[in-house]
Amino acid sequence: MRLLLVFCHPDPDSFGAALRRAAADALRGAGHELREIDLYAEGFDPVFSRDEKRSYLDDTARNVAGVAAHVDALRWAEGWVVVYPTWFYGVPAMLKGWLDRVWLPGVAFRVASAKQRRIGGELDNIRLFVGITTSGSPWWWLKVIGDPGRSLFMKGLRPLYARRCAMRWLQLYDMNHVTQGEREAFVARVRRELAALPLR
Repeated sequence: MRLLLVFCHPDPDSFGAALRRAAADALRGAGHELREIDLYAEGFDPVFSRDEKRSYLDDTARNVAGVAAHVDALRWAEGWVVVYPTWFYGVPAMLKGWLDRVWLPGVAFRVASAKQRRIGGELDNIRLFVGITTSGSPWWWLKVIGDPGRSLFMKGLRPLYARRCAMRWLQLYDMNHVTQGEREAFVARVRRELAALPLR
């Protein structure tokens, strides 16, 4: 399967980076064709500018041209994996900016046709999604507040994909208090689950 792995963390020596390496190794080892985007390493500009807002609906092609390599990668993929840390209950600004600037009308979705209607999906090529994240909060507290990050990826973006898109979520909670053994177990879980993903 053609898979896009998007990584968002500023520290190449972080636990998040270790998760990214584990994910990439497992996917390649299982025989998947993999492309990787490291948002911080490439210096991706997450700022959705005034000019981009002005052309967002009327001249989307102009916005697409500004992030063409990312749009091409998203359209190339049959599935995608995101690895990021949960900060302040959500995604880092860099990753949110990537969604704002790359997941454009005509690329990821169709604008709703009328009031009270939801957007339509344009990513029928995406048949698999895997989210991998860590969070300082315990699982029960995130459940109480609605778990915004998980809701974004597992619910909010789901309608944009292929109808029977397979969805998986892997999260290590209580990051400020986990032991080295728990970290190693989570890395092993990431390797195991990604190695078992279907090739087609």
